Amino acid sequence: MSAIISIDELLMSVAADVPSAPAIVSDVHSDHHLLELTLAGDEAAFAELVRRYRHQITNYVYRIINDYETAVDLSQETFLRVYRAAERYQSSYAFSTYIYRIATNLAISELRRRKRRRLVSLTGFFQRHDQSGEAREFDPPDAQPLPDVTLVADERRMAVARAIATLPDKYRAPLVLRDVEGRSYEEIAQILAMSEGTVKSRINRARTFLRDKLQAYL
Repeated sequence: MSAIISIDELLMSVAADVPSAPAIVSDVHSDHHLLELTLAGDEAAFAELVRRYRHQITNYVYRIINDYETAVDLSQETFLRVYRAAERYQSSYAFSTYIYRIATNLAISELRRRKRRRLVSLTGFFQRHDQSGEAREFDPPDAQPLPDVTLVADERRMAVARAIATLPDKYRAPLVLRDVEGRSYEEIAQILAMSEGTVKSRINRARTFLRDKLQAYL
């Protein structure tokens, strides 16, 4: 088995265990209709929306925050917000775009909350200084032995997940939406409320970060 693998193959290995996202327009009218029924008091209609999107929203949030239990909680909060604000939904947007935007905002807020908490307790502990006295992020070498060949694929997926978790917040969602979820640049721009040019720039930057982090697998 060759030890060389491309960054695209690494990202595909993470995407392999994520349910495929539906096309942006293939079921859009049904989603709209279900939300209309929800507004009319049909709880079964909302339950169907939850069934359609629960797993992919949970997996999406998990890829951003790298914490499955919290991802489940944030997925539930996402649907709760959709339900509470159903009357404010604008049908000019695909429902998938709408719900992914809510989930993204919750995930990014969670990352920022964690960052604030870490700054209080870990700033000094996880830094070291080089010879010039400049502070550097502490990144201890991986001293674990090379895994058995049967575990290489799982180890690669774990390595990619860990690497994604180290990306700056603004790069995580665009990368996950594009390279794990397979979303178009246009839809990502709508979800994140930014231009397609900014989306492409951030994805390219994120891929560069990942190449640096995953040199052992490239």
